[in-house]
Amino acid sequence: MTVEGIATAVVDFVREHQAWTSPIVFALAFAESLAFISLLVPAWSALVGIGTLIAASGISFWPVWLAGSIGAALGDWVSYSVGYRFKDHVVEMWPLSRNPELLVRAEKFVARWGVPSIFIGRFFGPLRAFVPLAAGIFEMPYWYFQLANFSSALVWCATLLLVGDIISEIAEWIWKAI
Repeated sequence: MTVEGIATAVVDFVREHQAWTSPIVFALAFAESLAFISLLVPAWSALVGIGTLIAASGISFWPVWLAGSIGAALGDWVSYSVGYRFKDHVVEMWPLSRNPELLVRAEKFVARWGVPSIFIGRFFGPLRAFVPLAAGIFEMPYWYFQLANFSSALVWCATLLLVGDIISEIAEWIWKAI
């Protein structure tokens, strides 16, 4: 199954089982933010797709946004903790053992930008999960990391869900205009 197929299946499931929206968004955001796992989970496209359902189906935005934000922050927190605990041994773990450039890029990014790298990195593909890992390896001060982590998770999740909502609104407007 393709990445698009998986995202479509998740969105279809949410459409049919709206009570599961918040737990699913939590799990997707957690997986998308977790080092190593984020490469396997097409969460961002599913989150945008779920955002399109929010306005169209009457799903409440606030609990879904909060669940996704907490999931994303916890994923980064775990990644930071792994980096902090295992330091240089992280490069021996899959997928970094086969793709060490992911960590090298994240380390350079953290070294250059410091604490703001956590906020900025949240919005850029593979960096999203490996910047917190690098921050842990570099022993970024815990509370600085958490401040950037939780604030960026709130903005990131809202952005993805609202992009989906905007796409839904535009599609509805075009449909009515035709």
